[in-house]
This record gives sequence, C-alpha cells and structure tokens, in this order.
Amino acid sequence: MRKTDLGRLSSHFSWLMALVFVLAAAWWLLAPALPDWLTSFPAPKGLDNAAALIIDNAVTWMKQKWVGFFDVFTLVLRTILNIIEKAMVATPWPLTAAVAVLAAWRFSGPRAAIFTSACLAYLGLFGFWEKSMSTLALVAASVLICVTLGLPLGILCAKSPRTKKLLEPVLDVMQTLPTFVYLIPAVAFFSIGKPPGVIATVIFALPSMVRLTALGIEQVPAAVREAADAFGARPMQKLMKVELPLALPSIRLGINQTIMMSLSMVVVAAMIGAGGLGLDVIRSLQHLKTGQGFLAGLAIVLCAMALDRMVRGKPPA
Repeated sequence: MRKTDLGRLSSHFSWLMALVFVLAAAWWLLAPALPDWLTSFPAPKGLDNAAALIIDNAVTWMKQKWVGFFDVFTLVLRTILNIIEKAMVATPWPLTAAVAVLAAWRFSGPRAAIFTSACLAYLGLFGFWEKSMSTLALVAASVLICVTLGLPLGILCAKSPRTKKLLEPVLDVMQTLPTFVYLIPAVAFFSIGKPPGVIATVIFALPSMVRLTALGIEQVPAAVREAADAFGARPMQKLMKVELPLALPSIRLGINQTIMMSLSMVVVAAMIGAGGLGLDVIRSLQHLKTGQGFLAGLAIVLCAMALDRMVRGKPPA
C-alpha cells in the first residue's frame, strides 16, 4: 500500500471517528433514558457469592488437610528469620557498620562507601538502628529465597521456550495482583507475623529475578555459544563458564530489583505483624504523626539506596 493510500485511509478514519463522537453526544443530549439492559450489565444474581464460597471452602480444606505442611514450613521460615535477625541485631553496631561500609567499598567503590556511612549514621542517630536491622533481616530472607528460586527458573525459561510460555502468565499474575489480595491466603495459611510477610514479599519480588536472569542468558551472543560448542564444551560447562558470566550484569540487576521490591513491601508486611520500620510508618499514620512517619519513611528509603549502591557495582572506567 502506498503512502498516499495510507494517508487517505487515515483521513477517512478520522472523519468516521468524529462522526461517531457527534452522534454519541447527540444521543446522550436528546435521546430518552436508556433501558436497564443497556445501563447495567446483566450479571446473574449470587454468582459472586457462589464463587467466593467455593474459594473459601477450598482454603478451609487445604488448612485442614495440609496443616502439617504449613506448620513445618512456617517453623523453618521463622527459624531462618530468627537466625538472620539475631545475627544482625545482636552483632555490635560498630562491627555491622564496618562490614557494610567495607562491602560497599569492595563492590562499588569509595563513593558508595561514603554514602553507606551517611545512611548508617542516620539510622543510628534517629533511633532506627534495631528496627532497620529487623527490616533488613526480613529483606535478606526474602532475597535469599528469590535468588534460590529465581535463578534456576530464569535459566530454565531461557533454555526452554515451552517453560517460558507456561511461566509468563504466572509471573504476570504475581506482579500485577494487588498485594492485599495474596496477603489474605498468606495470613490464612501461616497466621500473622513475619513468615506471611516473607511469603508476600517473595511473591511480589520473584518475577523480576526470573525475568532478568532469563533475559541475561538470552542476550548472550550466538557467536559465543558457537565458539563454546566448537571447543567441545558440554551444556553445563557452557552454562557455568560462558553464559552465566556474560549474563552477570543482568543477574545483578535482577538482585538489585529484588531488593528494591522487597523493601517496598516493608510497610505492607508490617500490617500483618512483621514489625520493623514499616510498623513506625503505620503507627504514625494511625496517630497522624507526620514528622515521625516522614523520618521512618526516609529510613526505609536510605536502606534501599544504600543497598542499591552496594549491589550495583563499580561504574565502568
């Protein structure tokens, strides 16, 4: 089709849309009231209640039949959280601060180390040290689970188009489903506290790790893969020594995004008993303490920025 034909088609379409708009406006101004079947969708009465009852019965059945699994899973998750939190809270603050600053220096350079020092000073001076360590323990557990699950799933998606097609809708639901929707079954199965907070955080943050890992491996040049095959590399050798090292920047970005998304869930997790810095924000909101809420929110932001600078790595020379 020539450009002139496309121009004429576009012009005709524009005039048609204008005519439809004018007719619709005239209808709304001059026509009588519309019938009920046009103003309200003909939904069957009681359909929503029936569907909700089916879901409620399924959740009740799972709570009764799988109570052992949920209890064991909650115990394991709570034990991991307690170990990480005790290690971070019970460790003397100078040692924790020194480890954080040295890690920032090692991974991202002196500027990141200076910025991390300023963030830690803010947390200590305004009395948020212990709560921030509790929050970071929850984030650390969530990121550990996301990396443990997301890395192999991302590799599998990159290697198997069929698996990618199956997982993509699930990942879309995990990312777009409102947080409070999957908090309901998390609390129903695992009660309140930190374990359901970790589960909700993992559901929200895991898709980024999976997708960015798959993207990094998919972007490895075909010539590099062919060279590895020409040298007789086995599939596992090619993955470990060629593809993963080249995909490392994308994987690092996935870890970075997982950390950021985990910290964005801090306030939501505090609503179901996870505690930490999010609890201060909620209490400030309940009692309209604007200043205290701003300070607690800024503490969360600084934790996120310090971790971002630390994980991002050194800028290219």
